[in-house]
Amino acid sequence: MTIVETVSTADIVARGWEAVGRGDWDALLADYVEDMVFIMPGQNDVLNGKPAFRSALDNLGAAFPAGFEISSIRQIGDGAEVVSIVEWKSEKVPDGSQLSVLFKFDGDKVFEERWFVDTEQWNAAL
Repeated sequence: MTIVETVSTADIVARGWEAVGRGDWDALLADYVEDMVFIMPGQNDVLNGKPAFRSALDNLGAAFPAGFEISSIRQIGDGAEVVSIVEWKSEKVPDGSQLSVLFKFDGDKVFEERWFVDTEQWNAAL
């Protein structure tokens, strides 16, 4: 008898956040399809495909406010869509704020990641 171990999509998202924390972009990208889409805060900037996403990851520090720190992450949902609620703070937002990230799945791979933030607050923190 063969036992097939399944991993929930919420667990895949959590594993991705752990990879981000380690700066392990290869581990993160392993859970994305080749033609994935990343929609950044403000919804106007879109990256298509793993190479464009990887390039953005390599320059991640420039995309976040000074002193950016995640204080907690929780997942909502499982299956085709998972939402991460991320509590964060930075030098210009010392009391913290929240953002959400929508992950859409095709099977066990992310095909879309979309960030939702208070863009006025985010831009002021940059």
